[in-house]
Parts: sequence; structure tokens; C-alpha cells
Amino acid sequence: MAQNGVLCYLDIKSNSRSHHTDLYGEECLIVRRGQPFNIILHLKPGNGEFSPEETSLMFTVETGPLPQEESDTKVSFGIRESTLDTEWSASATNDPSRNTISVTINSSPNAPIGLYSLTLDQEGQNISLGQFILLFNAWCPRDAVYMRSETKRQEYVLARHGQIYRGTYKRINGTPWNFGQFDKGVLDICLMILDSNPKFVSDASKDSSSRRSPIYVTRVLSAMVGVSVGPLWAPVSGMLILQIITLKHFFWAVVMTCGSPPVARALGIPCRVVTNFESAHDADASLMIENVYDQDGKRISQGDSVWNFHVWVESWMTRPDLDSDFDGWQVSDPTPQETSEGVFCCGPAPVLAIHEGELTKKYDAPFIFAEVNADVVDMVRLPNGQLVKFGGSTKSVGRFISTKAVGSDDRRDITHQYKYPEGSKEERQVYKKAKHHNKLRQREEEPGLRLKIKLAKNMTEGSDFEVFAVLTNNGMEAKTCMFLFFATAVGYNGRAGEHCEKGFKNPINRVCVCGFSERRLSLKLEYEHYGSVIPSDRLIQLSAITFNKQAVEYYKAEKTIVLDEPEIEIKLLGEAQVNQALTVELTLLNPLPEALQDCSFTMDGVGLTDGKPITRKYANSITTVTEAKASIEFSPSSVGSTMLLVNFNSDKLKRIKSFINVVIKE
Repeated sequence: MAQNGVLCYLDIKSNSRSHHTDLYGEECLIVRRGQPFNIILHLKPGNGEFSPEETSLMFTVETGPLPQEESDTKVSFGIRESTLDTEWSASATNDPSRNTISVTINSSPNAPIGLYSLTLDQEGQNISLGQFILLFNAWCPRDAVYMRSETKRQEYVLARHGQIYRGTYKRINGTPWNFGQFDKGVLDICLMILDSNPKFVSDASKDSSSRRSPIYVTRVLSAMVGVSVGPLWAPVSGMLILQIITLKHFFWAVVMTCGSPPVARALGIPCRVVTNFESAHDADASLMIENVYDQDGKRISQGDSVWNFHVWVESWMTRPDLDSDFDGWQVSDPTPQETSEGVFCCGPAPVLAIHEGELTKKYDAPFIFAEVNADVVDMVRLPNGQLVKFGGSTKSVGRFISTKAVGSDDRRDITHQYKYPEGSKEERQVYKKAKHHNKLRQREEEPGLRLKIKLAKNMTEGSDFEVFAVLTNNGMEAKTCMFLFFATAVGYNGRAGEHCEKGFKNPINRVCVCGFSERRLSLKLEYEHYGSVIPSDRLIQLSAITFNKQAVEYYKAEKTIVLDEPEIEIKLLGEAQVNQALTVELTLLNPLPEALQDCSFTMDGVGLTDGKPITRKYANSITTVTEAKASIEFSPSSVGSTMLLVNFNSDKLKRIKSFINVVIKE
């Protein structure tokens, strides 16, 4: 590309070879993140010398419709002595003629994938150098999809053909498959899928930035099938993608179902197709397949079912949102059968989490666990509605889980990666654990300590009351931790003030919570101590913290409370009529254990007070548990519905407000 006397040569052929992207063709520069690529800048004759040492050069890369520096969808960087492998950077050398400069650009291994523009800023002059596509990089150790084995990278990223297993577990048939991830136009379609997802439509900037994560991208790819066509199984060869692109619903099925390999591999994510025979569909998330029959032996539909086989995709990536133990193969289902977070979507869930029954690990682990290890229960429904169990199995679901072997067309059985041997002690223990974790997940809890704050019923300003921190241990083993519970006055803008409890000196206590039990720890708040420090908004922030430094476990719960204010009783003495005198009685009970000074009632209302607030002040103090009263006479000035607003102020109770609706008649 030539502009303003500068010709940019992207050197597609050489860059494609070094980035393992030559199979995409040479129509566009396609590179993998975290790895340097080279471009050559040529000056037209007569434009003078072009030297990195003497000229200020800044490059800018942008992706997405709304590139922003804070979201890393726009990054500017200058020339340095050598590139960095942790961030966007560039280095340059020039030939003796000084009309050519060779630039090496290294992208961040955590950069969002997608279509980028490249711009050169030469001393305030912006020069467009062209576009390139950035992909995930299984060859880069700093990339989340890095694979150590070159043989596996060849199989799970670059292989264009594979085997899909179908049939029954007693008769498994392998079907040759063309994934077609390098076919002309397929990568463009994959990027179009990302740009068509609902998250991109609702917030394009956030979605574009989130594409740095293979977890996010994989989840979006799974969701796109459910959004468009719902659950199905319709694998189609990648080479047919372009032929049916105009058939919208079928199009999504083509590129996604087993077909997630074309998309995932095209974007640089290592993946493999997996077939599960005797695959359960657990509709009610019970980890059980309930077959219900009537007395004549006819199956009564309950939503649960067991399929002869079901196909999904495993993708290779790290899981920084989980423990590092859960890095590696992740299950995602490109034909999800149930909704997840409101849309048809499934995964990614770590295979290890399925194997160990860790069903609180994201995403959708319970459904996938049930697919491979649900128990089957056969029941008959009696005329009175009672269900009677008459059969079932703990071993029939999840058989001969299969994928293509690396480097050959042989079938590889990976059932052992998903579960312990059927009928073994370990398998039953994991199932029991999974049932427990599933209950926690349904309550959106992880096993271990949980901390929450519970409030008192009566928290009126002026009263003394207790609040509680509840420590719950959802695990089997006892947990010991250090505990801190305190209250702080806080403003409406979140700015913290002084502590509200008596003699606060960071009271840290050692607490032990037994397995499957809870501890309640109280904090008493007395008006004597909080009354002088809380703001007029009457806000108090409660904070409870537990920590175990050795186990590196920290939990925190916060809750901001608003103290109840006393009520102003407003009573009209008579009917409101235009231009007729009317009296209102105002009453407020002092709830504080001390007297109020400088007390006043102020009232106002459109068509009621002639546009001017009316105030009644008290000369005397209002002692504790004593009523402040005022009678105010006014004359409504217009007919119709309006509102009478009343405000009470004093030295200690401020901005107490109330109102009543008033209908003014002629």
C-alpha cells in the first residue's frame, strides 16, 4: 500500500510461512499473536531520507468499530532497539540507501484477535499501512492456547481433515471429515460470526476487547448456534460453508456443528471433535435420567433422554479464571440442548472438572457431567400419581467416548479422561460429590467458606441494634480463619468516614467452622457511638473479612445500610378548596435518646403555598420520645391534584421528608 510517498510491503508470503498461516492464501496478511512479523517501508525517490534514528516513528494498531486505548483495541508504540515478547512493540533497521526501512512488529500475546488496521504516524502525519488479521497462537508460550507438542499443534490446529465417530457404542463408525478451516472465505465468515453475536451488537467495544480470551470466544461460538437455530446435530463438511452461506439457519449449523473445529481452528484455537455414545440429556439438572412409564409400559415424556451418540468439541486453553489444575482440554457444545445465561450455550468446562465432579467450575459443568455420567432411573406412574422405581442403571450413560488419534486415523478412547471406571469406588464417590456440588451451584456457591451479612429488623436512627456476619462452611472439612467485622460511616459518594462501633481497634479473632455448618458472629451498633459520626444520609457500611494466609484464602462481604428515619405525620384539617384557608397538622416523634435543638418544619407545594415555602421554627428543644408538632395555615391557589411536601430539620435529625397527595376543589 502506498500513501504520502510511503510504500508498505507486508511481505505476506514470508510472514505466512513463519506464522503457520500460509494455508489461508496470500490475499491478506494473517499472523498469530505474540510472534513478530516483518514489514518493509519504501520511500519514493525525492522524499528525502527516512531514518528511524533521526525520525520520530509511531505505529498504531486498531481493531473493532470503536477502538479505544483503555480496552486495548487501540495501541500505539514506537521504535525501540529490540521488540518485547510481552506487548506491542517494534524495532527497525534501514539499508544503506536510506530509502528502505525494515520494521519488525511483535504483537501482545494477550491482544484481542480479529481484523486490525496498521497506521504510521511520522511527525504528526498519519499514513495508513494496511490491514492484517491477528489469530490465537498455539506456538507462543505466553498465549493462552499454547501447546508444547508440535505433533499436536499439527493435528489440532493445522490438520484439515479428521474423523467423526457415529453409530452406536456396539457399532462405532468413523466418518472422514473435511474441516475446511483454510478454505477461501472461511476465516472471513468466522470473523463475521463474532461480529454477529448479540454481545457485539449490544456493546461492540467490550466484545472486541474480550476477544483476547479463548474462553470468551469459545463461549460466543457455542452461543451462536443456540441463538440462531437451537439444539440440533447436523455436521456438514467445511468445504460446503460458502455454498450455503445464504441459508441463514443452516449456515450457522454448518460452521458450528462439528464445525466448531473449522471456526476454532481457523481462529487459532487448538481443538478436537469428541463423540459420546449413550449420551444423556438431563433436562432438569438433577444428574439423573428419569424414564417414566405408565402401567401399560408406554413412555411418558419427562424431558430427559439418552441419545445413541452426541458430538461436541474440546478446545485447548488455560483457565486463569480457575485453578491452574483446570488448564488443558475444555468441553464446549456447539449444539447446546439447554440454555446457559439466557441463551442456548454450553461450555467451556474443564474435562478435569467433569472427571472429578467439580460442578461449580465454569461453564455448564453439570450438564456435561450428566451427559457422560448420569444415573438412569426407570419408574412407573400409578393411577394415583405415585412413582414407583422398578429399574435403572449407574453404568449405562457415557460409553466409548471417542476422538481421532494424533497423527493417524485410528479411534482413541478417552472415556478415562471424563470419569473413573464405571462401578468403581472412585466413580461413585465422584458422583456423590457432583450431586453435592450441583446443589451448591444451583445456589451459586462454591465449596468451602461463604460469608454474608444479615441485618436486624429494627434499625431506626437513635436505636441500638445488632448485625450479624454468617460464616458457612459448605465443605466436608473444618475451616479455621482469622475474622474481622466492623462498621464505618459512609457518604452517598462512597467516601468512608469514622468507625461506628465502640472502641474499634481492628479486633481480629480466630474462628473455626466445622464442615457443613455455620457460625454467626454479632456486631453491636449503639447510637452513643454511631450517632455523632454518620452523615445526614444515615449510611453505614458493614464489612466482614476472613482470611487464611497459609491457604491463601480470603473472603469479604460488604453491605451498606440506611438507618430508618422517623415518620412525619401529615393531617389536613378539613377539605382543600381553592382560595379557602386550610390548616395542616405536622407531627414527628423524636426517636433519639437525646434532645433535638433548632427544630423546624418546612412545607411546600405547587398551588398550595403560593410558590414560597412556609417554615415553622421551634424556640424550645424537643426532648427524647417527645413529639414535635406544628399547625400551619395556608390557602390553596389553584384547582387540581398536587402534592404537599414536608421537611423536618434539627441539629441531629436532618432532612426528614414526607408528603401527601392533595386534591383541591373549587
